[in-house]
Amino acid sequence: MQNRLRAAVLGLLGLAVLGLMPLVAQGQAPGPSIKLIVPYAAGGLPDTVARIVGRRLQERLGQTVVIENKGGANGGIGMAALVGAPADGQTFVVSDGSMLSTNPLLYAKLPYDPKDIAPVAFLAQAPLFLAVHPKLPVATFKEFVDYVKARPGQINYGSSGVGSIHHISMEGVKVSLNLAMTHIPFKGTGESVPALLGGHVEALFSAYPSLSGAAGTNKITLIATNGATRSPLAPNVPAIAEVVPGFDFATIVGIYARTGVPSAVVQKIAAEANEIVKEPEVIKQLAAVGIETKGGGPAEFDRALKGEGERAGKVIKAAGIQAE
Repeated sequence: MQNRLRAAVLGLLGLAVLGLMPLVAQGQAPGPSIKLIVPYAAGGLPDTVARIVGRRLQERLGQTVVIENKGGANGGIGMAALVGAPADGQTFVVSDGSMLSTNPLLYAKLPYDPKDIAPVAFLAQAPLFLAVHPKLPVATFKEFVDYVKARPGQINYGSSGVGSIHHISMEGVKVSLNLAMTHIPFKGTGESVPALLGGHVEALFSAYPSLSGAAGTNKITLIATNGATRSPLAPNVPAIAEVVPGFDFATIVGIYARTGVPSAVVQKIAAEANEIVKEPEVIKQLAAVGIETKGGGPAEFDRALKGEGERAGKVIKAAGIQAE
């Protein structure tokens, strides 16, 4: 019995370690390797998408695919590494839309020039959920709005940092509905969600996986999503767009290349990525962690990025958001 238990534990530990290791081919794959840079630490939304899509890309292309996490400077270090790589179609970035949509609006100076970055494929999106602490006597988005309006400046909300999509989403609510709340920025959801659970802030936006456990035990209440439509993860939770038409700040994720990569290579990667995000198993794997697959090539991803930039830009200007 003890031997079987020990073997099971070792097996789980092995899987955990593999999940943190760079993705490499099983056996020797022909051809040069492909690098997918994730400009954030391992474990986040872009990293999850990169590893699931990268694994299938490796199998379909028969080439080694390596995931390289290069966090720092709000994604800037990873994007700078992409721009500094040869334009030979062997290096790409998998990241959220902020690299081209909001970072240029928030920062006076970036470690990369957005003109040197080209969209390749629209992979996925992940809505954020608006959660409130039980000490607020609200169960719906309308009740939340009415409660905040009756107490201008008295409600604190948390975010994952100044200029994050969590921050911009709540400022979007404030601007759209003329609300007054106090922003408390944290260094990521690892700090902001515990602050909500402890009642140090009354509300925040965060991804479903970071909230679902607490919501299931009634430690928090999910009252809305920031996507254009309701999420299949929680279809009973309304989208803010049902109250504020056009409201959409769901996080988008895609593949980027540096400019100058041959068009044939870009189109090949885009075509493969589009097939991958249609696969039932990939859809299932991403849905399990709160991510919805999308699909689309350079034009579709570019359109999504511009749309995000336009919507966020209005909020950033109206709210006077300036990243540090």
